[in-house]
Amino acid sequence: MSGDDINGAAANPCGDNGGGRDSLPSLRMIDANLNRATEALRVVEDYCRFALSDQHLTNRCKRLRHDLISALQSLSAESLAAARHTESDVGTAISTRQEGQRDSLEHIVAAAWQRLQQALRVIEECLKFVQPEQSSCVEELRYETYTLAKACTITAGSLARLSSARLYVLTDGRSSECAFAERAQALIEAGVHIIQLRDQRLEDRELLERARLLRRVIDESSAAPARRPLLVMNDRPDLAVLSRADGIHVGQEELSVHEVRQIVGPSMLVGVSTHAIEQARQAVLDGANYIGCGPTFPSETKQFAEFPGLEFLRQVAAEIALPAFAIGGITLENLPQVLSAGFTRIAVSGGITRTEDEIASAQSFLAALDQVRGVNRR
Repeated sequence: MSGDDINGAAANPCGDNGGGRDSLPSLRMIDANLNRATEALRVVEDYCRFALSDQHLTNRCKRLRHDLISALQSLSAESLAAARHTESDVGTAISTRQEGQRDSLEHIVAAAWQRLQQALRVIEECLKFVQPEQSSCVEELRYETYTLAKACTITAGSLARLSSARLYVLTDGRSSECAFAERAQALIEAGVHIIQLRDQRLEDRELLERARLLRRVIDESSAAPARRPLLVMNDRPDLAVLSRADGIHVGQEELSVHEVRQIVGPSMLVGVSTHAIEQARQAVLDGANYIGCGPTFPSETKQFAEFPGLEFLRQVAAEIALPAFAIGGITLENLPQVLSAGFTRIAVSGGITRTEDEIASAQSFLAALDQVRGVNRR
């Protein structure tokens, strides 16, 4: 028997694009699994739409559903309907106890993703018999579901993990460990939710010592564990691991989310700076836990040639549910503009650390953010 007999066109005895009698079981399998796949896609699409309120992921799921139907349009609806015989389907009477149990909405969605991927694999394999040229299209769609399932799962998990995180403060290492510890204590006392250590002046060993000091100050704080801020390291995933940070933040020019994960593992928060809506969308698909969006206004701590500004914030607020922090030159004076753009999470540096009373400044920011919390989902 030749290789063509096993894998090539000669292996299809129909020779008529799947229209012969021998192709009926394959068409029947394709029909059943197309129904299964589109039903599962509707479940995850509606979850992204109604539970996550994420326009970006909703659109991706909807487009995937239409792409699947388009990939199979060469198989006529009449042929698939003719192959269908639900009354004789022995599988309709088979079920398991697990199929009738769903503990949460997330459980429903996880089951839908699995059902979708399994259905696509069956369609892909059957097409190799009835229409081999279409099989690779479905294979590509199946791979896309893995990316979307990851993005959906991480978005939901990140929203839960960062549900109370509104005020994110960036600080340098100060002139000494004593001065740095005092600032950390002040920020904790003020009630900030995330502290990022960012300092390009310090040598690696000094920077690591500052990070470890911040870890100790946070852990030994008199605040209740649930009210202690998260520690995020800027740019350096290696130091984030060594200092037991809660998260790592990278820019567009630094390591990718995937590369960072190779260093920090699956549990650490990974944040990404974004400056355009396309970058924000990609960060979601890459599996970031949160995004920084900006620069919103000119900043004294970092220089930029261009400013995406408030319009970028409005774009993100309109379509992305992943936790997003507006950043760049935000002060108490211009904060209302940020809130009006749809954001209730901000990242600040000089707006707090360059004031005479850091505690009072932080608390003023928190009070303003608390006033709109619950009104705006961002």
